[in-house]
Order: sequence, then structure tokens, then C-alpha cells
Amino acid sequence: MTQRSAEIVRETKETRIRVRVDLDGVGACSASTGIGFFDHMLDQIARHGAIDLQVEAQGDLHIDGHHTVEDVGIALGRAVAAAAGDKQGIRRFGHAYVPLDEALTRAVIDYSGRPGLVWNVAFTSPKIGEFDVELAREFFQGFVNHAQITLHMDNLRGANAHHQCESAFKAFGRALRAALERDPRAGGAVPSTKGTL
Repeated sequence: MTQRSAEIVRETKETRIRVRVDLDGVGACSASTGIGFFDHMLDQIARHGAIDLQVEAQGDLHIDGHHTVEDVGIALGRAVAAAAGDKQGIRRFGHAYVPLDEALTRAVIDYSGRPGLVWNVAFTSPKIGEFDVELAREFFQGFVNHAQITLHMDNLRGANAHHQCESAFKAFGRALRAALERDPRAGGAVPSTKGTL
């Protein structure tokens, strides 16, 4: 069993990000981005994705959270792609429906090598505390572009924006876990008729 872990450092004039992932972890998370609600969402990905995740981010929060959240998505996407390697033996597809009280969100992933995001989440409020809900989409866009996955995210119902957002991050973690799990019946093959992803 090869170790499926990676560390990525991304530095720009706007942010400095360090992300470390272990795809075969237990859901441990240490996140320090300067944005409390976002740290809470990263913890949901780790816990429900059963990946160990460390995120350290310093960004231009005196402007707003946009660059920090987007760049964490980019760095996390790169780290997951590096940890997954050639994708031999993974299940490739994953989906999850996750409720949180009145909210229900569905996440569907194809670890296809083709980045694409379909986002159908209409938040009921523009802010969760100080967190701009538009940044959730920016995070996932950065992730899918650099992990090279297809992600369909649909909030099917919800009245509370916190519940909508948290159910989305939890569903994503669960779907990611399913897509990246080793398939004991695959014999180490890449799950594609092309022979590569």
C-alpha cells in the first residue's frame, strides 16, 4: 500500500498557503486561515472525508476573505491530486446526500481528470457571520480546477444559510472519500476504459 499524502505550498503577493493531506487518514484536521467559519468548513471536509488535513494560511484579510479562501481551494486541490497520484485502484465516482436539520445537499464527484463545477446552491443569506457565502463557490472552483475533478453540488432545500453551507461541505467530504477509496476489486487498474485519467 503506497502512502497517499502530499504537501503543497502556494505563495503569491496576496497569500501564503501550506496544505498537507493524507488521503488514508482518520479525519484529523488542523486549520488556521484567519477565517473562523472557513476553518470549521475545512474540518467538515477532513472529518467526513476521513482524510487528515493541515492548513495554514496567511492572506490579505484586511481586504476581504476572497483570496485566502480561493487560494486554499487551489492548494488543497493540488495536494489531493498529488496524493492521489496516477489514480490506480480508486473508485473514481462518489456521491453523498447530507442533511443538516432542514437543509439537504447532494454532492457528486467524478475523479475524471477533467475539471468542472456545476453549482446549484442558492443561499438564503449573503453572510454567515462575517463569511461571505459567495466564497464557498470560489473555494470549490479552485479545488476542482486543480484537483481536476468534476463536481456537481446541489442544495436541494434549506432555510438557514449556515446549515446549507455546512451540509455542502460535509457532502463534499463524503463524496470525495467515496471517489478516492481504494477498490479491492479493481486490481490496481485505473478506472477508465481509456486506461488513464
